Formats: sequence, C-alpha cells, structure tokens
Amino acid sequence: MPKKSSPIKVKSGDFEFHRINVDVRGLRDLYHWMLRLRWLQFAGLILGIYLVINLIFSLLYYLGRPCINGMNSFSDAFFFSVETFATVGYGHFYPDSLYGHTIATFEIMSGMFGMAVITGLIFIRFSRPTARVMFSKRLVISNFNGQPTLMLRVANLRYQAMAEAEFRVMFIRDELLKEGETMRIFYSLKLQFDRLITFPAALTIRHVIDESSPLHGMTAEDLKTSDARIMASIVCIDTVIPASVQSQHHYSWRDVHFGKRFVEIYTDIDDHRITVDYGLLHEVELVPDPTARASES
Repeated sequence: MPKKSSPIKVKSGDFEFHRINVDVRGLRDLYHWMLRLRWLQFAGLILGIYLVINLIFSLLYYLGRPCINGMNSFSDAFFFSVETFATVGYGHFYPDSLYGHTIATFEIMSGMFGMAVITGLIFIRFSRPTARVMFSKRLVISNFNGQPTLMLRVANLRYQAMAEAEFRVMFIRDELLKEGETMRIFYSLKLQFDRLITFPAALTIRHVIDESSPLHGMTAEDLKTSDARIMASIVCIDTVIPASVQSQHHYSWRDVHFGKRFVEIYTDIDDHRITVDYGLLHEVELVPDPTARASES
C-alpha cells in the first residue's frame, strides 16, 4: 500500500494532529473529502470541474476542425461542448465527421456519468443528518445539593424535540506514572443522568465530584498543571428524518470556572408553557456566600 508523503491534518478541539506515513486509500477518501467541504467550497469545486471538462472537449473539437458543422471559433467549440455535455443538443452545431461523432459520444457518456455523480453528492449533502446542538462555552464547578459538582449546559437548536438523548463526558489530564513517565490518561465521568427519553430545549449536565471522581480535590492550578481537557458528547435521534445524530465539544482547563453557577434560563408562563432564554445559555454568576447572608440576617 503506497504511503502519503504530505501529512494529513485532523482537528480535535484546539489540537491539530498531523498524520504521517498514512496508507493512501484512493477514491473513497476523495468522496469523504468532498462531503466534508463547505457548501461554497463544494459549489466552487463542481464549477471548476465543469469548466475544465468542457475546456478539454472544446480543445479536442477545435483541434479536429472541421469535425463540427458550423463551428468557426474556439467559443463555438466551447458552447457546443456545453450543449453536448448536458445532452441538450440545440441543433445549430452538429458532428460532421467520424472524429467529431467519436468525441461527442465520449463527452455524452462523461456528462451522463458526471451528472449522476454530482446529483448523488448533492443529495447526500442535503439528506445527511446533522445535530443542531449547542454546548455552553464554559464549565462551572460549585456546590449543587451540598456537593461540589462539575456542570455544563447543552441546548437543542432544532424546532422539534429529539429523542433518546445519550450524554457522555470525558476528563483527560497528564499523570506521572510509577515508571517516571508522564502519560495522557482518560476518565469517563459518571453523570447524574446520562439518558433522556426526550430532549426538547436546554438542560444542565452534572458530574458530582466525590471521592471516586478524578476531579476530587483538584484546584484551578491543578487543572492547569496537568493540562486538563474535558470532552462532552451527545447522541440522539432526530425524529423528523429519523436518524441518529451526534455532536461533541472540547473544553480546556481555561474554560473551567470555580465558584460560579449558570444563570437561570427557565421562566414559567403558566401550567403548560415555559420560556427558555437561549441568550443566557453561556452566562454564569458567582455563587452567593450563604454565611454572608446568615450574618446579614
């Protein structure tokens, strides 16, 4: 299997991994690369391929003159190529030799195959399910129900509730091993709840920091020293398609705020209606000191 000389860049959070000496997989990687492009990039790529193909066939027609009846210039050859590639055939120009018929046949076959591929790619890009989920920009650590708790927020941005939501949070840090080496260690954090039957709006994910938690006893300085990272993931079912969708977010030790809590975003309208303010999703506030309030009273 041939090796790719230039590195393949893979982004994960604020890290970028450069893979070297990777086996070249060929057309399947090209297919995935085209699906990963932004819509503007994809449209530019398709337009570029379309122009290049027509320019190649235009040159073949022009060099084979007089293979097309009525063709007098390169622009005539180009527009005949456009008509042939799209199998339109207006009739003003038409092949007038065996060479012209042969090139036109190959172009028609290329056009039919190319349109099928492009149509398939566009359909897949439109039909591919994506998770419209927003994660809070910060994590907070403060007391919840009398226990120190790591908290983050997630919000459903779709206009309908998603189903069977599953949440996972992973804590990553550098640790010194008994052998004297430093290694990156991964921990799956136990959550207060990791599944929901329905996910209509926004909610707070919590991990209680007890004696069994890898975060137990850690301070902001400890997180910085160990270059701590936290990854949050949600997998749920989009009930409109229906299909399983996944989204994830990466946090660094800089995003963890001690002694703060999230601002309340829910407000009751009546017994059956609730307002959820997405504009406050990322907002945090200092946790009030209960001893100060007791002394004031």
